[in-house]
Amino acid sequence: MTTQANGPIGSVCIVMLSAIGDAVHVLPVANALKRAWPDVRISWIIQPTLRALVEGHAAIDELIVFERRRGGLRSWTNFADLGHYVRGKHFDLALALQVYLKAGIVVGMLPAKRKLGFDTARARDANWIFTNERIPPQPPQHVQAQYFEFLHYLGVDPEPVEWDIPIADQDREAQASFFSELDKPACSVVVATTKPRKNWTAEGYARILEEIESTHGLQPILVGGPSKLEREMADEILSLTKAHPIDAIGDDLRRLVYLLDGSALTVSPDTGPLHISRALETPVVGIYGCTNPKRSGPYRRYYDLVVDGYAEFPGEEYPISMDQRNGMKRVTAEMVLEKVDLAVRNYL
Repeated sequence: MTTQANGPIGSVCIVMLSAIGDAVHVLPVANALKRAWPDVRISWIIQPTLRALVEGHAAIDELIVFERRRGGLRSWTNFADLGHYVRGKHFDLALALQVYLKAGIVVGMLPAKRKLGFDTARARDANWIFTNERIPPQPPQHVQAQYFEFLHYLGVDPEPVEWDIPIADQDREAQASFFSELDKPACSVVVATTKPRKNWTAEGYARILEEIESTHGLQPILVGGPSKLEREMADEILSLTKAHPIDAIGDDLRRLVYLLDGSALTVSPDTGPLHISRALETPVVGIYGCTNPKRSGPYRRYYDLVVDGYAEFPGEEYPISMDQRNGMKRVTAEMVLEKVDLAVRNYL
């Protein structure tokens, strides 16, 4: 058990319910806590869609799955079920890493002595109401560094930054089987996000698939989630391209992880698979135009592969911010292919 000025810490509960990219950013936090406090027990409250990403992680002792259902009484039943489950527990520390109302309510329900969250300026949806300690205000910075503020507050060193996304033995077997069928290295291409403003064009993807295949000798694989938007984008790309990509769109997050892990290169807009690729050390060409790549780009590596449509003109020195822009329309196939060429030269 670790002793701090505020008392001993033997148990920590992380609240991060959803968003693949954010969950990836939490993993180095959990690893750092475990390195600093080897005997600490770490629980993580998470929604079912992310369970496959985190389950089996060496730093996580317990996953508490919070079922998300919409509408009326059933929604409150979820909170009642969670409240019943945690009633007999005790956490020395809760980390409120997610700032929206549902996550705040979960934090408020936890039997934790210390509930550490963001400062009032950053705690959206009045999340500061549910915490009793807050990290100091900081200027905007990368999301990963923002989560490390919690570690600095606790006197924990985040270095080395380690994600350690788990891949189970059966998934390694499936991965080996999948890639054994290919006669050339793979390039995973993330076709879309669930947020239309972040998405590029089907025509652009169709062209870069052809260049990835013919010029660079890579096998393109279309990857992504099960949303209607992603499926429709993949179908449109397939109808436009002369390339022969493998269609691996689906709802199996563990499969997505091992596909990204086995690929030589990923091409992706700002969405969860981009951050998974970074964590797995798979070079990733990031296509940005909506979100600020200085805040949400690949952390510390592969930033040279960012396609920057966020900049309103080449070389714009914009600050780190949460502001969104309508810049995906500025991204051309030539811009993406320039970064693919760079990735092939420098990383493959």
